[in-house]
Amino acid sequence: MNSLPRPTGRPLRDLRDLTPARVALGRAGASLPTEALLAITLDHARARDAVHDAFDVAAIVSGLGDLGLAAVHVVSRAEDRKDYLRRPDLGRRLDPASHERLASHAGGACRLAVVVGDGLSPSAVNAHAVELVGALIPRLAADGTAIANAVVASGARVALGDEIGAILGARMMVMLIGERPGLSAPDSLGAYLTFGPRPGLTDADRNCVSNIHGSGLNYDEAAFKIAWLIREGLARETTGVTLKDESGGPAPLHIAANDQA
Repeated sequence: MNSLPRPTGRPLRDLRDLTPARVALGRAGASLPTEALLAITLDHARARDAVHDAFDVAAIVSGLGDLGLAAVHVVSRAEDRKDYLRRPDLGRRLDPASHERLASHAGGACRLAVVVGDGLSPSAVNAHAVELVGALIPRLAADGTAIANAVVASGARVALGDEIGAILGARMMVMLIGERPGLSAPDSLGAYLTFGPRPGLTDADRNCVSNIHGSGLNYDEAAFKIAWLIREGLARETTGVTLKDESGGPAPLHIAANDQA
């Protein structure tokens, strides 16, 4: 019987060139080689730093202002970063003063509102949020849509956008927020879209465009997907599990919230 050829190491070497995932790291005795261990330790430190980085509210507000958006700054009920990390529920509600401030700026129903929140990676928001909004605005304009309200939120979880959107009377809410840092991407930004935002919604009611960073989706790619979801979400009056991202497909399925199986 002929024996099967022994596999070579080349496929794993090729895979390492195609992904930032940690594959074929090798070993030194029963442990990792020193170089691999130090790299993991460094990336873990970067992820921790991203979580605890300061949220540069002034720069975000100024950057949005340069884009023609007068942003309102609000804060959640989490009093500090430790509170935010230990009590996710507090990051989903506005503090009373912010609620009143936002209500005073509300000018009736609006078509689209954007919230920029720090989330679990303020580093991601500091680095990418304003640039992404800048790439999004002309795509929205091509669809006849404009950002009516802009809000910068400190101590924010994704669901904070539901309360903000309800106060502003937004038909569509886009929350740009720092995603949980990973060992290969401590600065990943996410965009969550919700039609008819109001407290009590779940992630099943939202669409998400994630992995927006230097080694993931670039600003133009992300803006294209977000603008498509905004346009279709407004047209179909739905987001979440009833709205599939078909931005790269030939023909949308036009799934509606009240479709019958």
